[in-house]
Amino acid sequence: MYELVVKTHFAAAHRLRGYDGNCERLHGHNWTIEVRLETDRLDELGMVADFREVKRLVQEAIGKLDHHFLNDIPPFDKVNPTTENIAKFLFEELKPLLPEGVRPASVMAWESEGCGVSYRG
Repeated sequence: MYELVVKTHFAAAHRLRGYDGNCERLHGHNWTIEVRLETDRLDELGMVADFREVKRLVQEAIGKLDHHFLNDIPPFDKVNPTTENIAKFLFEELKPLLPEGVRPASVMAWESEGCGVSYRG
């Protein structure tokens, strides 16, 4: 099994509805996103996928969130834009965009240096 890893960042604001504490108020994060893709076979060039293309696809998914108020963006207008839900959202957004035979292994979302969540589907 091969695993490709791409790391990127985005900034956004959110608030956690129903949270008893500071995070209920409007605040922002500079999230770090780590996407891990897996496959059991390499392409004709001997790669899991082209890093440049994977970065483009990840940026396409992240572009829906970057520099936005997340609570206004579906599905976060209905579910809290927690780090858990952001990781799942990006995982699901990437799934249909990937080359045949390549699948997301996990999306790790870090809201700060020491606090992150991984979603594996």
